Amino acid sequence: MSNSSSTFQSFSTSYSSSSVNGQTKSHSESTYSDPSGTRVHRTTQNPGEVAREERFEVDNAGRRVEGAGSGNTRKIEDVTEEESQKKNDREYEERMEDEYAKKEGGA
Repeated sequence: MSNSSSTFQSFSTSYSSSSVNGQTKSHSESTYSDPSGTRVHRTTQNPGEVAREERFEVDNAGRRVEGAGSGNTRKIEDVTEEESQKKNDREYEERMEDEYAKKEGGA
């Protein structure tokens, strides 16, 4: 019998997008494989939604590696919108408090 070892590397990437009535959906995936396993990075964006990103790793036996790339789907959030909404909410609450104070004071 011969004693040989396998050394290989493979990288692939794909991207697709489709538009219907001006609404675009996109999906991309990159995969890197070597003798130790495979690493995957996916990004998907549906119309009107923020992009969703997923990263995970699978060992050479096909088992998902815990803690590698977290394996969880994560959202990329625009915090400027969140801060703006918090400011708007505070201003609304202040106006409502003023209105209630006027009503209570005038009754």
